Amino acid sequence: MPGENLSRDEARQRAELLSVDGYEVSLDLRSAVDGQSGGTADPHTFRSVTTIRFRSTQAGASTFVDLIAPSVTSVTLNGSALDPSAVFDGSRIALESLARENVLVVDAQCAYSRTGEGLHRFVDPEDGEVYLYTQYEPADARRVFANFEQPDLKAPYLLEVTAPESWTVWSNSPAEDPSTSAKDGVWRFAATKPISTYITAVVAGPYHYETDLYTRALPDGTVLEIPLGAMCRKGLARHFDADDIFLITKQGLDFFHDRFDYPYPFGKYDQAFVPEYNIGAMENPGCVTFREEYIFRGQVTRSSYERRANTILHEMAHMWFGDLVTMVWWDDLWLKESFADFMGSYAIVGATRFTDGWITFANNRKAWAYRADQLPSTHPVTADIRDLEDAKLNFDGITYAKGASVLKQLVAYAGEEAFLEGARRYFKRHAYGNTRLADLLSVLEETSGRDMTAWSRSWLETSGVNALTPVATYDAADRITELAILQDGDVLRPHRVAVGLYRYEGAQPGLVRYARAEVDVTGARTVVTELAGTERPDLVLVNDDDLTYCKIRFDEGSLETLRAHLGDIADPMARALCWSALWSLTRDALVPTRDFVDLVLRFAGRESDIGVLQMLHTWTHTALVHYAAPAWREEGGRLLAEGALRELRLAEPGSQHQLTWARFFAATARSAADLQLLEGLLAGTARIDGLDVDQEMRWAFLEPLAAEGVADESVIAAELARDDTASGKRHEVRCLTARPSAEAKAAAWEQMVESDTLSNALVIATISGFAQAGQRELLAPYTAKYFEVIERVWQERSIQIGMDVVRGLFPSLQDAEGTLAATDAWLAAHEDAPAALRRLVLEARDDLARAARAQARDAAV
Repeated sequence: MPGENLSRDEARQRAELLSVDGYEVSLDLRSAVDGQSGGTADPHTFRSVTTIRFRSTQAGASTFVDLIAPSVTSVTLNGSALDPSAVFDGSRIALESLARENVLVVDAQCAYSRTGEGLHRFVDPEDGEVYLYTQYEPADARRVFANFEQPDLKAPYLLEVTAPESWTVWSNSPAEDPSTSAKDGVWRFAATKPISTYITAVVAGPYHYETDLYTRALPDGTVLEIPLGAMCRKGLARHFDADDIFLITKQGLDFFHDRFDYPYPFGKYDQAFVPEYNIGAMENPGCVTFREEYIFRGQVTRSSYERRANTILHEMAHMWFGDLVTMVWWDDLWLKESFADFMGSYAIVGATRFTDGWITFANNRKAWAYRADQLPSTHPVTADIRDLEDAKLNFDGITYAKGASVLKQLVAYAGEEAFLEGARRYFKRHAYGNTRLADLLSVLEETSGRDMTAWSRSWLETSGVNALTPVATYDAADRITELAILQDGDVLRPHRVAVGLYRYEGAQPGLVRYARAEVDVTGARTVVTELAGTERPDLVLVNDDDLTYCKIRFDEGSLETLRAHLGDIADPMARALCWSALWSLTRDALVPTRDFVDLVLRFAGRESDIGVLQMLHTWTHTALVHYAAPAWREEGGRLLAEGALRELRLAEPGSQHQLTWARFFAATARSAADLQLLEGLLAGTARIDGLDVDQEMRWAFLEPLAAEGVADESVIAAELARDDTASGKRHEVRCLTARPSAEAKAAAWEQMVESDTLSNALVIATISGFAQAGQRELLAPYTAKYFEVIERVWQERSIQIGMDVVRGLFPSLQDAEGTLAATDAWLAAHEDAPAALRRLVLEARDDLARAARAQARDAAV
């Protein structure tokens, strides 16, 4: 990928030389259905004609335009034809002898994608319909049209799309005459505002489409009207709850208009739920795209609706943070992603029915950040991004969740109104422009009166996570004489924290907070003077209310209280924070894995927050598979399966908790009796009162049966016949790959590594089924094979598929000592391998080394 890997220095030089006045892009997408595209008969390509009007600061200078395409038909610069074979190298078109004002026309054959990058083509197995959509971030617009692929060369776009006459086409701006377009198949769209290449968008096909309208009175007496649209494949229309999507959208638009004092700037607001999507969603202005898994085919819990609402609001925040004002280069990716992640939770709590959204943030999003910030690849929130491969890998827990956590700390540090006023000034000063970190800090200094330079240096320009530990001394009357907070870490930061003191007051009301103090933690030791003289607590909770970003540690007395009364903590946020802290102690090998499992078995059944419960199940599965001592795994698995079945039978019939425990039971079921129960639930010969075994639940029950060799290929085929859909196909592939046979694993390996016939979604499904925790011996031969192929896979496949394969197939289930040695040998022998590939391997190695330490701690019990 060297020619595709644009560097920061190249982008900077090109931005100093060029300014872009506008694009005119014409796409002929008829080949998606009938193989005809601009005179060719290749169903894998489409015709793309791009006209770019741009200026150069230097007459006679040279530059290049980005394009990844199978072939280029013609290139014309300022009326002169250039020889495509001489100027096009597969990813760039060289441009020599620029004038001050230039017109470039590129006629190319571009390729449809099956990897979710560029223009993705999906054929619905249910009805044969073809659906297209684009996904460009960070730099895949060049797979669809010729452009200057960097965020700081913004321009307006005029788009024309020729499509099959039965289709509808959407883009960032409205179609000029949809009724005419629908008749002749030619869709012309109004000019966009100046935007970056990576947020331009096309969605095309026979999508099911629903509409609504948002209205708002503006201070000048006018009324803002925003047409709303939501779409999905026809096969999912019966599951599509567009009314709830529109409700969240309207609530979000009201919220952001109130806070930002800058009207939504991009006209309409379409939201497309599309198949085989690589990420959660993408903030294309006026045409947001989402993974279609946000359309629920079966029963899901409240937390699934909350996640969808949060994603809707996250992408909406991008309309201001990212689309209206965009970072100059990917170093400052956080200027959009951290803000959108924070604003998603901020808005979901302030505007929707999900008023406990900060609990989800504390328990779920921050767990992602804490893990990423302890990897060898950790980086500051504002990162050093040398090139596009770096940028692709930095869409991570630090850029999103740590950055959002830091912003939550900033709101506590600077004040909520000062923060929002800073955002308002930022939008008005830099609308349709590009910014760097300093631009944001300057407005926040104005509005808060705080020194943002020192804050930024501590929080945005350094990496790593601090641990905060309470240390208390008591007098003879059992009152606090001094409560101090110790801060550990390579960099000591200023933390605005709340410290909560809790005591146990019996079964009802349980563990309750009786004292609280906020303090600025600075340096290695900070005394909380306000709490001196209070009664001895049963639990000291540092970072109560989750104001800062840190690892929470406990004194020994607090740990004893949690071992006895974790389920008795009355406040759900405090309880979630304690769970998160205990998981951190387990990951850091400070608490034995079996102790964490024991806490889950004793207290998870009392957890009221369904999102926290689901996270506990995820953590516990990881604990058993990776962190438990090998000699204890079988017993631990038996205990978890027994506990899951017990809680499943105790849960209220038809409740979210019953649904959640049913899925966890399926994930832990291994004994003959448990597998027999799953078979009975599938066949209808067994029943659990209130449990509706819908199609999605059927697949959840079938996978462990396949992995344990109980359900063979014929059973899986029969299930696909019941659910012969795109979703069903992904489940079938996962189940087939999960079977405990050498032949199944070899076939899966061949498809993932030696072939590129699988789409991105089926690659993920195959990876998911391949590595089953109970099949360690069966997977052992693939350790050596993995290290033999990863460099070739990285070179031959797209970066997205390369990332999926390198991460997903790392032999993390094998003997840790042997795999660590093999990993170190590969790293030593491949010092010149692409930096992004080495980073992925180093991250996987670090996870395995952490698992080895946790296993050793657990074995020492």
